[in-house]
Amino acid sequence: MTTEIYTRIKDVLASHAELNQAATSLGEDDDLFAAGMSSRATVGVMLGLESEFDIEFPDAMLRREVFESVRSIATALETLRS
Repeated sequence: MTTEIYTRIKDVLASHAELNQAATSLGEDDDLFAAGMSSRATVGVMLGLESEFDIEFPDAMLRREVFESVRSIATALETLRS
């Protein structure tokens, strides 16, 4: 993964995740749900990521584990873009 991908993911998180800390301070493996993201906010994050990366998450990827950390989101994006 490139630093650019992580930065773009964190930008989406900053706009949609409703975190209790700055998205820029998150580590790649920090638990986003522990950082305050709710199930409801996950929908906004998913839509933001779809718009930002011009992809669509299939139903099979709509699981908590996919949106659990910056790294897990990046891995999902890599899968969808390949």
